[in-house]
Amino acid sequence: MASSGDLTDREALSARSIPSMILSDGSSASMTPHPTSSFETDPAVGAQKRFAVQGNAVVAGGTGTLGLQSCDALLEHGLQGLMIFDVNPASSEQEIARLRSKYPDRMICTHTVDVTLEDAVQAGIEETVRRLGSVDILVCFVGVVGCVDALEMPVSQWRKIIDVNTTGSFICAQTAARQMVKQGRGGSITFIASISAHRVNYPQPQVAYNVSKAALLMLKSSLAAEWARYGIRTNSVSPGYMDTILNEGEGLNTHRRIWAERNPSGRMGSPSELTGAIVLLASSAGSYMNGTDIVVDGGATVF
Repeated sequence: MASSGDLTDREALSARSIPSMILSDGSSASMTPHPTSSFETDPAVGAQKRFAVQGNAVVAGGTGTLGLQSCDALLEHGLQGLMIFDVNPASSEQEIARLRSKYPDRMICTHTVDVTLEDAVQAGIEETVRRLGSVDILVCFVGVVGCVDALEMPVSQWRKIIDVNTTGSFICAQTAARQMVKQGRGGSITFIASISAHRVNYPQPQVAYNVSKAALLMLKSSLAAEWARYGIRTNSVSPGYMDTILNEGEGLNTHRRIWAERNPSGRMGSPSELTGAIVLLASSAGSYMNGTDIVVDGGATVF
């Protein structure tokens, strides 16, 4: 039997205004618009337009190997303006200079941002709008990793990994989405998750990293449900082990052998092999992709 205290709590809850997700009611006014692309008489032109990337992008955590390769691919497919967020963009100054030389007609900018700080991300988005004019695409590469047995992990390390990888990604997405809603043209948001979101890493212990990436998949799905009515598509990409500088060194030779042996393809991925999924989700070809996770892992997760 409920106590009077329970009844009071329920009455207070029922009296409170609880918002509900707003979805289409089937009327034309409540639907997101259909794509405006049409078939071209020239097949080559049609093929180029199908994967065209339009507008301006923010790539958060974009100064690493995977981020820079993806920036290059987005520019290659037509991206007009690029803003790279990172805690230390100067560390990749030479690579960014090469992008500017390769695409002299594009605006390529960097901004120092700690994605765990709301004010810093807001300032970065405002600077993007000031310099590029709009935010149409967000790609979140933000992430840190830690390899330590769960029994020995300091709680401070756990909090940092969750704060950067999950909360930082949410702050970037929320701030970018507010700008997209203000612009009224929709947009695309892509989180970089991991196969670690789908199954436990082996042989390295990475409990906090695994949890942070698994959370990104639910974050992606939740935002896809809420923001589709604004024309904002929210998706994710889950890379497998990629052959970057972070996975080099003699100390990782045993791990690299195990990662290759447990993969049907028998190897790690090349950074360029991730870019197709990034371009697809940001391009006109992905206009009906929302709430999707694309696994790019050579088949590692089939085992």
